[in-house]
Parts: sequence; C-alpha cells; structure tokens
Amino acid sequence: MLASPINPSDMMFVRGIYGVAPQLPQIPGFEGVGIVEASGGGLKGKLLTGKRGAVLSRTGGNWAEKNVVPAAQVIPLSSKLTTAQAATFFVNPATAWIMTQEVLRIPQGAWLLQTAATSSLGKMVIRLGNALGFRTVNIVRRESSHAELKAAGATAVITYDSNHDSPEALQQAVSKIVGSDGLRYAIDPVGGATAAAVANSLTMNGRLLLYGTLSGQPLQLSPRTIMQNQAAVEGFWLGNFMHNRGLIGKLKLIKRITRLILDGTLASEIQATYGPEEIRTAVEAAEKTGRSGKTLLRFGQD
Repeated sequence: MLASPINPSDMMFVRGIYGVAPQLPQIPGFEGVGIVEASGGGLKGKLLTGKRGAVLSRTGGNWAEKNVVPAAQVIPLSSKLTTAQAATFFVNPATAWIMTQEVLRIPQGAWLLQTAATSSLGKMVIRLGNALGFRTVNIVRRESSHAELKAAGATAVITYDSNHDSPEALQQAVSKIVGSDGLRYAIDPVGGATAAAVANSLTMNGRLLLYGTLSGQPLQLSPRTIMQNQAAVEGFWLGNFMHNRGLIGKLKLIKRITRLILDGTLASEIQATYGPEEIRTAVEAAEKTGRSGKTLLRFGQD
C-alpha cells in the first residue's frame, strides 16, 4: 500500500454503525492505492503484478503497509494521477458522478439541492454542476461557509439547521431560489430531520437520493409528502452499484473519472498527510469540523 484516505465511512465502520459489520480483529480502510507485488495466480493477477492500482475493498483493510485482496478489487490507474489523487480516486469522485449523471440523470439547467455541501464530495458536485450545466442549491449549517462555496462556484447557498430551523423555513428558502422551475433533484448524506425537510421541498415527481446517515437519526416522513407530489425517496450505495456493473461499464467509468480528476473537476483536496505511527493524530484531524480537505495515511513511496 502507498496511501489510503480517512473517510467518514471508515470512521462509521470503526464505530460499528456502518452498513457492513467489522470482523474483529479488523483493519479499516475502504479505498487506497498500492503497487501489486505478487499474484496468487490467474491472468488478471499476472497482468497487474508490478503495477500501481486503486485498491477497493468492501470489507476494509487498506490502512496497512500491505494488503491481500482479490485481483478484481484492484483497478490500474493512469500514471498521470498523483499518489494522493489515486488514493482518493473512487469513493467521492465516483459517487458524485454516478449519483448525478447515472442515477438522477440531472439535465442541463435543472436544480440539484445537496446537504453537507462543504464536504469534499459536496464541492465536487458543485464543480461538476458548473462543468455539466446543472445548478446547485447548497445547504450548510454555518453562515461563514457561504463565501467558501460561492467561491467554489455554488449557484446558491442556504443556511439551515434542523435542530432549530423549521422544515417550512427550508421550503420557503428553496422556493425563493428555484422559483417556478421547482426542485426536482436532491441528494442527502445526513438523514433524520434534515432529509425529511429536503423531501418536503421537492416539487412534483421530485427525487431525493439518500447516500449517508451522518445524523444517525431515522427518516420520518408523512406519507402525504410523497403522495401529493408523487415524489420518490431512494437509497444509493456505491459498493452495490459497482458490484452490479459490468467490466465494460467499469472501464468507461474509470476513464471518465480520470479525465475529470485531471482537469480538476473531481480532484480531491488533501489537507494533511500522516504516517501510520501518527494514526491517532490523523483520525482527530479527519474528524475536525471546518477542515478543508481529505486526511491521508501514507505508507510508502512510489
């Protein structure tokens, strides 16, 4: 292994609140980059030997100097990608692209609302919207985040905290921005009351895609919210999506994401890099609010 990021999903896995239960003793780390040193057999393993590749594991294991994985979990990457971009190649860039372009299929000019907009993935979605022509309504909890997201290209930013703001307040703010176009598309990694307020802001035939549970709270909705607008609340799990995708589709996705990382659209900002002996400091840095990029664990040199 060369490097692996500390993602929110990794920390949920550590705490035992992720969709996949750890099998103790367990090494975390769902994504990363490494160099294949040896193969246990098979054509793909032989072809990968000596090459650098993204290491994708649905059961963790990448926060280590060495890892043993099936050849199918290693994806060869362009030499133009830096180690940092190769280590963060999959989870955020692929999620941003697939949710907006392959699941929701947001057309040019349409509005997409997203919560947790200051996250690394949130900023990618903003840049993707600018590149592809859809507009973004970005929900943040602090007024101080507005300037940062506006500078990143956000079309509109709303301050909303479900702990003390009403769902009606969000509806009114969204309606004021999108006007007669209505809000057809939304993505949310928070869940709980925040996701419920977003669902209530959808227009006729609107779609809300849930891809996280950061609040740890269940989603409570009146059936009438869905019935009246014929809206849909759906779930997205990247691992399941990729598992059901054929080889040709995966190769096309890899090529597209590589191009979008190289042009900066889906590039990951790295805030700090730590060695494995600094794991405590690294985790504390990754969980600090207001951070501006990814925290990376670095195990070796290219």
